[in-house]
Amino acid sequence: MNKEVLGTTLALLTAIISGFAIPINKIFVVDMDPMIFTAIRALVVGIIFFFLASAQTKFHFKKIKKVSWKWLIAIGIIGGGLAFLFYFTGLSFTTAGRAAFLHKTLPIYVTIFAFIFLKEKVSRRQALALLVMLVGTFILLSAQINPATFWTDPLFGDLLVLLGTILWGVENTIARYAMLKEESNWVVSFARMFIGGIFLFVFAFSLGKAWILLTLSPQQIVNVIISTGILFAYVFSWYWSIRLINVSKAAALLLLSPVISLILGVIIFSEPAPALQIIGSALILIGAAFVVRIKSELVTGV
Repeated sequence: MNKEVLGTTLALLTAIISGFAIPINKIFVVDMDPMIFTAIRALVVGIIFFFLASAQTKFHFKKIKKVSWKWLIAIGIIGGGLAFLFYFTGLSFTTAGRAAFLHKTLPIYVTIFAFIFLKEKVSRRQALALLVMLVGTFILLSAQINPATFWTDPLFGDLLVLLGTILWGVENTIARYAMLKEESNWVVSFARMFIGGIFLFVFAFSLGKAWILLTLSPQQIVNVIISTGILFAYVFSWYWSIRLINVSKAAALLLLSPVISLILGVIIFSEPAPALQIIGSALILIGAAFVVRIKSELVTGV
């Protein structure tokens, strides 16, 4: 299997994982403080990637010379810390469906940042496919959706989710830069989650939330374990994919995940699926089909 096929397959796998993750995490996060929930997951996954990095690349802190530590710290604080904090706090206020589709505006920011800072080429075909997918997303969002989940302030939640998504666009671009400099995807994954987890714990403790860790119920602990496993699978497949293909292409393929979330909502939660949702979903699938066939055009000198 060549790099393009493997990278595209991994990006599609990431989309499937993401499609399942958002509805599941919506159930979990409404029953637990979003900051503590996010911090535990990030730190545990970060530790797992530390051991994987050690096994795969003979990882040692003193040997990280491919990119400056400042970029790895930025990846951790921005992508593993702030973005997760804003997203999951927003998810606790809005619906899983709205959060899923707002998250899928990620290719807009990634494509812009990658074009400007990484000099990635964006073909007309890719731009057109992305436009079709975004039109589909807007059409789907315009549909009147009444999911069977609870939300207290959708507008506030939407804004937080959107802010988190923009920060992920920044982090994805920095991560791609690090890997273009031949830094291991294992090291980048470790930096994202471990540094992000430390940042979130320090932030949570500074707000006096340490006591929450001592009051977790057995069910909440199980929920965190399940969510952590999903997060590990997501990070593992995502960073491997953007090491092989353009980050803008990989991010565009993630637009498939809200369609999966929509289907799961209908099947599991009996959420309504009006005509506009079906039309929007179809456009996203059509756009994604074109993106899959686009070959990444990498440039050097960044």
